[in-house]
Amino acid sequence: MAVSRWERGAQEPPSHGYIALGNLARDSNCWYFWERAGLRSENILRVLPTIERKTSKVSIENFEIVSAGVGSRKPEEKYQLVAVPLLSVVAGSHREAGDKRHLLSEAPVESMLAAPKDWCPNPAYTSCLRVRGNSMAPLILDGYVVAVDSSSIDLAKLDGKIIIAWHKDMGLTIARFRLYNNTEVLVSENPEYGSLTITSKQPWKIIATVLWWVGKAP
Repeated sequence: MAVSRWERGAQEPPSHGYIALGNLARDSNCWYFWERAGLRSENILRVLPTIERKTSKVSIENFEIVSAGVGSRKPEEKYQLVAVPLLSVVAGSHREAGDKRHLLSEAPVESMLAAPKDWCPNPAYTSCLRVRGNSMAPLILDGYVVAVDSSSIDLAKLDGKIIIAWHKDMGLTIARFRLYNNTEVLVSENPEYGSLTITSKQPWKIIATVLWWVGKAP
């Protein structure tokens, strides 16, 4: 009867049950259960100083600084830039599959992007990933690169913001987060695409907030 109530969404397992299920799951699935128990990966990593984020392990000799757009003139002052890792990760838009990986700190680094410091309020938790699909058009198109901040997720402050969410079956997805009378909805910018409602039977985890995006001209 207990399992039947869980399947119907009438009742959930206790938190210690979710933790035990996470302990039994594979590494790629364990956080799904642990987060159902109230544990968030980014909060745990933040309080473990001995764990170094893989995306920050880039030595300065891997960079060549080139000034663009100033000709022979030198800047009159020094500018602070943040080297943001471009991860080998794709977030799908609605109807497009995204990567199943949801721990961005474990993703391999494909390249680096330089951004103004004020564009990256939490540099240690800022990274970039690519977008697949056009459900966020005309703002964000297929192939665009989005910069995301995974430092903290406060649902009360996310209403109306573009976010990256993760589902164990559909992977990473980009959408606009909206709250309607305590109902959480992932909305497409493109009116030709639909929306997704977050429910106990369709559990989505919001893992990052989109800060800015860039894309090549056609």
